[in-house]
Amino acid sequence: MKKEEIEKLVEQGEMLPLMEEFYTIQGEGFHKGTAAYFIRIGGCDVGCHWCDVKESWDAEKHPPTATKTIVDNALSYSDTIVITGGEPLTWDMTKITHALKERGAKIHIETSGAYPLTGVWDWICLSPKKLKLPTAEISKKAHELKVIVFNKHDFAFAEKQAEKVSENCILYLQPEWSVRDKIVPLIVDYVMKNPKWKVSLQTHKYLNIP
Repeated sequence: MKKEEIEKLVEQGEMLPLMEEFYTIQGEGFHKGTAAYFIRIGGCDVGCHWCDVKESWDAEKHPPTATKTIVDNALSYSDTIVITGGEPLTWDMTKITHALKERGAKIHIETSGAYPLTGVWDWICLSPKKLKLPTAEISKKAHELKVIVFNKHDFAFAEKQAEKVSENCILYLQPEWSVRDKIVPLIVDYVMKNPKWKVSLQTHKYLNIP
């Protein structure tokens, strides 16, 4: 297949730049502890300096893979599917989510919300970033807001983002892994003073699983 043909299929969502896929336990947020199949899509230009999957940023490093192949493989492991990145909304998620939904899957997305929302979702985890703020639509539709705390200034950012989500959205503060020993006490103190927030931890890293 010619490069131009592949690029068109990617643009249409018939193929996606697949970085990796794996069956594991969701380690973060509301669904922590749940077995789920993760689909990590390459491509992201949000550019968080503390990102722990920077190898996902360059979509051209990850092979365009037929959406049907991704769906078939995912559903052979689990009916709970998490699509993450990179920034998955860089691409049109309509085809992959409809294909998963037609076969009874529960579909979650982890997104910065920086791009327009495409696809159908059972759960939207919004993790906003300062460099590219989320769209108003995604903020209103998010089921959980997960703000990564790298320093004390991130609490003010978290509050600004919390103003944009619905009243039913669950609010989480999660320490950035590399500074967790310093940040966890600050988060605990903040949540105790502001109990509308909950603490999220990257439990999969403590469990030493993907």
